Amino acid sequence: MLALLHTSAVHVPVFDALRDEAHPGLELRHHVEAELLDRARRDGPRAVTDAVRAVVRRAVAEGARAVLCTCSTIGGVAESVAADAGVPVLRVDRPMAAAAVAAGSRVVVLAALESTLTPTAELIREEARHAGRAVEVRARLVEGAWSRFEAGDIEGYLRLVAETAEAVTGADAIVLAQASMAPARESAGATALVLASPAPGLAAGAAAARLR
Repeated sequence: MLALLHTSAVHVPVFDALRDEAHPGLELRHHVEAELLDRARRDGPRAVTDAVRAVVRRAVAEGARAVLCTCSTIGGVAESVAADAGVPVLRVDRPMAAAAVAAGSRVVVLAALESTLTPTAELIREEARHAGRAVEVRARLVEGAWSRFEAGDIEGYLRLVAETAEAVTGADAIVLAQASMAPARESAGATALVLASPAPGLAAGAAAARLR
């Protein structure tokens, strides 16, 4: 069983659909902890370390063979508690970051939340160091998108993300930093490769769960 740590309930049907499409038979158990993102935005991601550790331990006690954190803001925190978890703890955006580095040296990160920009950019630079490659990372906030997401205007939210991606120039890869942005990948008419985290992240989580 793979446990997923979400900070929004909107991710539950997205990952269920991806499981049904690409990983039939994989049991998912969703843990939705919206307050973790609120606290991380207010006090910084490290402020939720103990709370994330508690969720991971609960998931393992319930039988999880791996845990996948789908929130980019606290993904690094989730990875940091893996040492005493007893199972792999992954962040959903690491495979996406590796793909961005492989695509070229110019990477643009788009996020609807400012708190997501720095962790994602740092992750891409980390993957570049691992790969022995030099990358230029530019980060851009999609202005006005998060207020639409919070208001339930998902169509408007995704439209703003797609429009921002289309306006990007001088990039080899565009990273949609938050899992909720993934549907905009299909409608964005960008010239660069547009990457989203849910599908490759779930694949990594499924592989980790099955290896144990």
